Amino acid sequence: MGVTKEQVESSLNAKLNPSHLEVIDTSGGCGASFVVEIVSEQFEGKRLLERHRMVNAALEEEMKQIHALSIKKAVTPEQWKKLQESNESNSAA
Repeated sequence: MGVTKEQVESSLNAKLNPSHLEVIDTSGGCGASFVVEIVSEQFEGKRLLERHRMVNAALEEEMKQIHALSIKKAVTPEQWKKLQESNESNSAA
């Protein structure tokens, strides 16, 4: 059995303390492929590549069984707020 969505969420919550986290199992339930959207203050001052490395490091054990990890968003709370405001204004148009 592969990694569960809950295991990925637990590791990311424990290590990166996100204010928003969405994990989607895109493997059809076998736990081999996930899409992650994460917002964390720990990303402050870090470039995108560094943020992705932080996510991969937080999932070090899980990555031994995961074949594909797509990090859809890895942003700071400030960036997340701007994205949400932008989405709301686009929806209202």
